Amino acid sequence: MHHIQGEFSVELSPQADEINTGRMLLNKTYKGALCGTSEGQMLSVRTDTPGSAGYVAIEQFSGTLDGKAGSFALQHSGTMNRGEASLTVSVIPDSASGDLTGLSGNMQITIENGAHYYDFNYVFTL
Repeated sequence: MHHIQGEFSVELSPQADEINTGRMLLNKTYKGALCGTSEGQMLSVRTDTPGSAGYVAIEQFSGTLDGKAGSFALQHSGTMNRGEASLTVSVIPDSASGDLTGLSGNMQITIENGAHYYDFNYVFTL
């Protein structure tokens, strides 16, 4: 298992939505051992209870991971239950290409003072 950490920036573009959800386009730039960009979409719902919400997202990364070039997709599933956060971000199986073929792993995301950080554990299997 390999472990890397780094920072990323994210731009969210709200989209018109006809149902009781928020929909946003994602554009991210990753720095560090994971270096490149990703694009994706996010759906979210906030409830009437403060601190309770949920979101799902899919993003497609393209760039390098520890110097290996390629792409892969990440799936996000997050909930807030009255302020208690739970988040899972996983590499979608068999989504990796190029030198990243065979990639699997999980990512944690933290936000500190407005800055976004990733903590990524991954392996290559064939």
